[in-house]
Amino acid sequence: MPKDKISKEIEAKFGNHLRSRVNGILIQDEKILMIKHLMGNGKIMWSVPGGGMLYGQSAVENLKREFPEETGLHIEVKAYLFVHEYLATPLHAMEHFFQVEKTGGNLTLGTDPELYPDSQIIAEVQWMSIEEIRSLPNEALHQIFWGIKSLEDLVMLRGYFNFGNNSLK
Repeated sequence: MPKDKISKEIEAKFGNHLRSRVNGILIQDEKILMIKHLMGNGKIMWSVPGGGMLYGQSAVENLKREFPEETGLHIEVKAYLFVHEYLATPLHAMEHFFQVEKTGGNLTLGTDPELYPDSQIIAEVQWMSIEEIRSLPNEALHQIFWGIKSLEDLVMLRGYFNFGNNSLK
């Protein structure tokens, strides 16, 4: 299948090298803040807010920058939870997940400043219950959500994971 414009942009910006990413798990009123990403060729992926780390900034600084860019919300980083190795060639990332707390701002649909305006991949920002998340097919969810049965399961994860990465087994 030929690659569409978004797929080409994603591969050009994020592919064929190892990235270090930070991600924030924000739970409020029994719902988690999720972002719908357009992955190209009609594929989507729901995940939590986050993004690539900039050289010279700490993980906390990067996450505090990423959250308002993508969601309009300001956060405090509370606890380091786990690291997930995402490997789906050409994408390869070490993703660090933190529990975060909202400190201000208003929820809005943000943008990814690394991408051109006509190639944005952030399509929707939404509070979702565990039931809503579990109703989505695995192909549309970040791998960290594949086996969880409650939001508490997610914040109880500790250590290194590589869920669903067949090339690592």
